[in-house]
Amino acid sequence: MKVAVLFGGISGEREVSLNSGKSVINALESKGHEVVAVDFHPERAEEILNLQVEAAVIALHGKYGEDGRVQALLEMAGIPYTGSGVLASALAMDKARSKVHFEKAGIRIARDVLVERGDDIEQKIKQWDAQFPCVVKPAQEGSSNGLTIAMDEQMLRQGIELAFQADDAVLIEQFIKGREVTVPVLGAKGQEKALPVIEIIPKNEFYDYESKYAIGGSEHICPAQFDEKTTQTLQEWAVLAHQVLGCAGYSRTDFLVPDEGAPVILETNTLPGMTSTSLFPDGARAVGIDYPELVETFIELAITRHESESASRKN
Repeated sequence: MKVAVLFGGISGEREVSLNSGKSVINALESKGHEVVAVDFHPERAEEILNLQVEAAVIALHGKYGEDGRVQALLEMAGIPYTGSGVLASALAMDKARSKVHFEKAGIRIARDVLVERGDDIEQKIKQWDAQFPCVVKPAQEGSSNGLTIAMDEQMLRQGIELAFQADDAVLIEQFIKGREVTVPVLGAKGQEKALPVIEIIPKNEFYDYESKYAIGGSEHICPAQFDEKTTQTLQEWAVLAHQVLGCAGYSRTDFLVPDEGAPVILETNTLPGMTSTSLFPDGARAVGIDYPELVETFIELAITRHESESASRKN
């Protein structure tokens, strides 16, 4: 097939995306596909509209890639693309609003306060009620960009200021001490299956950018060692999160598992990292799916969804 790979972009996760893109391109070429590599920039949107390919793999992360905008361009161009559609991509990217859907579905979330640009910050800090430590992060960024673990009110204020450099909305969130895990989900609509639970043990104190992407920055245990009930809850909630957001093809949902009580959902990633150190490929390998086969599966799911939606529109 002739396949476009969209990577790079202009978000804070550009470097990660470049690595994801290279890995995807190598995998496709190893399977004999013709690859059109596109280092995407929103000012060159016509590149997408003029693509002459059978499918597109989106290896972008963050804004202008994971938030529904590039998906809208591909919809206009009539090109099947990997991952979720416009609405689900935008919703999953918005951590505050996606949490509303998670809670409504019965998935445990952390307490939070949303601060949007122009809000009365003093009133929002008062609303937080001095519960420390807490997590301060941009509402629509990934890869731990702009994230602060605030131990006191001064750090909270600094964290809000830092997060506003990356986004117009900031989430102050309850800090939950627990084991970091993630659960990949794969499959067509209504047939989604959770892959094995993966525990992440960062070398740094917190699972920060370096822990995520530096070689040896974290250890991945797959499958994670939990009791059967916890494992089942994590897998069921990962599939449920995928479905309530309307995701398609694949996603990866992050959780914290405290020593006591149910897991707490952090977020769902509609375009999880696909670098050599990424988590989704680890989960796939655990069930016998190698990297090139995984990328081809993403494309098959994309084409099937595109054909199904095209048929529905005609009817």
